[in-house]
Amino acid sequence: MATPKRQIIVCQSFRVAGDKKGICHKQTEGFLQYLEEEILDRDLDCMVTATTCLKQCESGPIVVIQPENWWFKGVSSEEVIDSILDGLQDGTPPADHLIT
Repeated sequence: MATPKRQIIVCQSFRVAGDKKGICHKQTEGFLQYLEEEILDRDLDCMVTATTCLKQCESGPIVVIQPENWWFKGVSSEEVIDSILDGLQDGTPPADHLIT
């Protein structure tokens, strides 16, 4: 199996003992499926990973793209996901949700 070019990390707010806390998991219903479908539709070489808390609760939901190390805040709609993936294809992160 080839290693993907990029990893898209999605906060799902899991904490110690598997408890869900924070806002990321509450605002991302259907999010992972939509993200996976868009990646396939756009033929992007990315792996999506749901992760534990990224310690950015005040700005969630959080998405991180590696190896670019782009951190995005407030990713809670298909429109925001589309703009992030557009930026990924263009090589420029969309500034609207970028954490700087």
